[in-house]
Amino acid sequence: MDSLVSRRVFLRAVPLSLIAWLSSGRASWGHPRQTEHPDPRPGIDASDVLTVEQLAGSDKDVIAIFDMVREIPQIVDGIHCYCGCATQPEFRSLLICYTGVGMARACHICQGEGKLVYRRWKEGQTLDQIRRAIDARYA
Repeated sequence: MDSLVSRRVFLRAVPLSLIAWLSSGRASWGHPRQTEHPDPRPGIDASDVLTVEQLAGSDKDVIAIFDMVREIPQIVDGIHCYCGCATQPEFRSLLICYTGVGMARACHICQGEGKLVYRRWKEGQTLDQIRRAIDARYA
């Protein structure tokens, strides 16, 4: 137990400015960190969103979320994803999480954002209102 450093001792040893920087969300560990919502691309469609056939073997709830995203790609393309995928070079928006390897298949943050975006869109909210709801929940 003597070799373990207590939290109090650790915090005294770490400069407060470093702690503030790490907790600010600006620490990117060598990757640019996008935190703003992107502008939806003109003419974006759902042609790259994984299909039911491509999602074979996935949970029915996950397939339902992909179906939701397929309905509103122009909205989902204007949403930032907070799961950490924004550090990947190919990242653009939450829509990317539902294409290619389909990160949203297993990521509960991507799934949660997708469901929240869809629900707010069905309620008639604007993209800016949906963005504020996403930020309030996930930022």
